[in-house]
Amino acid sequence: MKARARFVRPAWTLSVRKQCELLSVPRGQLYYTPKEERPENLQIMRIMDEHLLTHPTEGVRSMVQLLKDHHFNVNPKRIRRLFGVMGYRAIYARRNLSKL
Repeated sequence: MKARARFVRPAWTLSVRKQCELLSVPRGQLYYTPKEERPENLQIMRIMDEHLLTHPTEGVRSMVQLLKDHHFNVNPKRIRRLFGVMGYRAIYARRNLSKL
């Protein structure tokens, strides 16, 4: 929850809607709590992290094969999502967009 959302209290004389409007806080932010990762995904991310420490150039395809060897039923879409959750990004030379 953002810092300003902490100040919204249902028991106050102002309605929750008015409090959110004054603080510029979306009301949905007060009621939504994100789900935690499943234990299986945490275990998969731990295995991926350990493997990436020794093989930092491995990509999605090789990670899928590694996890299938560990008897996990995974697909590339799931691995890409978990890479995003882990903050894993490829570092390589990209196009020089400043030149025409």
